[in-house]
Amino acid sequence: MGRIGGTRRLFTLAGAAALLGGAPAEARIVGLDLYRVPGFAFGGQSFGTVGPYEKWVGRATGAVDPADPVDGAIADIGLAPRDAKGLVDYATPVVVLRPADPARGRHEMLFDLNNRGSVLGFSALDDAAVNQNDVGQPGDVGNGFAMSRGYTLVWSGWDPVSAASPAVGPGPGAFLLDVPVARRPDGASIVGPNLEEFVIDNDTTANGPLTYPAADLDTAHATLTMRPLAEDAPVPLPPTAWRFDPGGMSISLLPEGTRFRTGEIYELVYPARDPKVTGLGFAAIRDVAAFLRDAERDDAGHANPLAGDIRHVSTFCISQPCRAMRDFVRLGFNRVTSAPNHRAVDGVLDWIGGGSGIDLDRRFAEPFRTHRQHIARHYPEFAFPFAYGTTTDAVTGRTDGILARCTATDTCPKIIDVNSDNEYWAKSGSNLHTDAAGRDLPDVPGVRLYLMAGLPHGDGVPPHGKGICRVERNPLVANQVLRALLVDLDAWVTQGVEPPPSRVPRAADGTLVTSAQADTGFPSIPGIAYGGREHTGDLLDFGPEAGQGVLTVLPPVKRGSPYPSLVPRSDADGNTLAGIRVPDVAVPTATYTGWNLRADDDGDGCDAAGMVVPFARTEAERRDHGDPRPSLQARYASHADYVAKVAAASEALVADRLLLLDDAIRDVAAARASDVGN
Repeated sequence: MGRIGGTRRLFTLAGAAALLGGAPAEARIVGLDLYRVPGFAFGGQSFGTVGPYEKWVGRATGAVDPADPVDGAIADIGLAPRDAKGLVDYATPVVVLRPADPARGRHEMLFDLNNRGSVLGFSALDDAAVNQNDVGQPGDVGNGFAMSRGYTLVWSGWDPVSAASPAVGPGPGAFLLDVPVARRPDGASIVGPNLEEFVIDNDTTANGPLTYPAADLDTAHATLTMRPLAEDAPVPLPPTAWRFDPGGMSISLLPEGTRFRTGEIYELVYPARDPKVTGLGFAAIRDVAAFLRDAERDDAGHANPLAGDIRHVSTFCISQPCRAMRDFVRLGFNRVTSAPNHRAVDGVLDWIGGGSGIDLDRRFAEPFRTHRQHIARHYPEFAFPFAYGTTTDAVTGRTDGILARCTATDTCPKIIDVNSDNEYWAKSGSNLHTDAAGRDLPDVPGVRLYLMAGLPHGDGVPPHGKGICRVERNPLVANQVLRALLVDLDAWVTQGVEPPPSRVPRAADGTLVTSAQADTGFPSIPGIAYGGREHTGDLLDFGPEAGQGVLTVLPPVKRGSPYPSLVPRSDADGNTLAGIRVPDVAVPTATYTGWNLRADDDGDGCDAAGMVVPFARTEAERRDHGDPRPSLQARYASHADYVAKVAAASEALVADRLLLLDDAIRDVAAARASDVGN
């Protein structure tokens, strides 16, 4: 078994380096302990000219300086324990899959950022049928896209809470970042208010897990409320109607055995203790990326197995970590003084990050929470600045932008930010490219924004059914376009070849509108209730210390909804007009939306889901149902006509560099195998 480094524990290497007169205090990986797994990854499969892959696993230890202008702004870092050099340490698992013969590889690192501790990249980029953390198994291969291109694939931890939280549940081999607990200067526990939300979509759950332990188990010192819909007034439950479970890591309703009501929104405000310094997650992304690309060895002299091989680093993420990457860039964490170009990450491909950041850098952070129309509306995720370019907020008077800090230091990565329809309805995606008055903002150099027309946030592999939604859930995925955009990002980063122009709905041309049915043009389809209940753009007041990452007003006070969330306009079929229209949307057999409604209430949005409403097969069937949308019979003169239209749509996307030829061939083959037009 190959080995780099030796066994070591958190909070040891930096102190040892200081005693030996090591390197000056600066944020970086100070220890790396990687082992090569015997044999080849992926069951020994070989990938074209690249050949087989090998797998390395281990652990990295990092250290940051609380006196650094960027790292020193991390919430509670001044209350974190320090090593002998005065640094704050963290540790993370690291896994590397690379070509067994590096000379045959691409020399480019694809940093696949985990979602709540779990690996998702293989399912999106490689069409793999499973999501698992023991990467490099035969089930990860799928179509082999990433490996056939010779990427070195890397995973590590950045989220200190989600993968270990009982509210999420740890997955096998979860990528959890190990960070210190903040404490008072005298060593006492920090105690403060925390908010937990429980939205249970079953009728069997009897207890609600807490992210941070309760400091006081007296329910009279906490408040539990419930409400059916997001806009309803919360109703307090008496202290005798629930209890903290022993250990203070969950609550149960009383009398014993009482179940949470399906779909109801429960909010608990309670005194929590022992917050983690979660903002170190940003530093971990930066330090792991920079070390694996640029460093030859760690502080103890152990070699970096990727030294001299990696020329550029690009990140890929799905949803939660994309919101983290947005804040990573906004807060200036991409700057690395020791890197040749001073950047930790050269390129970013974000998929479904929505129009906000993440709840990572504050006391008692809960980064697994995410605003939607129905859930998590009272968490500090949604705040100015929303856009990449620098703007002045008419509401708060602040001037800022996601790229403001990195522009000042010339350390911005190239960014491709892709969202689905669902992000416009439920995650304020329009705020990425409009101001508070709903006007279009100019495109920003170094950034591309794309809308995947008609797609949901999640789902993917059918069958889906309705689940908690009223209508059959939308099965479309963005995998094919994401592969093309990764190729575009690669060319942008390595050769300076600009990607295709941004494709998003615009207010100026009428493709970005309010959610009123008269504005969207969505047809009145029998049996389909209209409206995905868009995000309302609330301004929330969490108290006077919120700017320092300490929330004292929970739930927050709503100070209005000054940030309009606009949505894409539909064509006469209900399919989105603007953005990237995959063949399923451009040559449709159904209406595909990014919104759906919950089945258990009076109309709140169904979170991440969209819906699919098939067209009638014949005109007679259409007339019988009163459906205003033309039937398949009226749309396609024959099966050959349908196939030809799919081929034309696919070829247009290939010409625009938004679809790879192999995927276009698959689209046409699927059209030929269908019975549409027969």
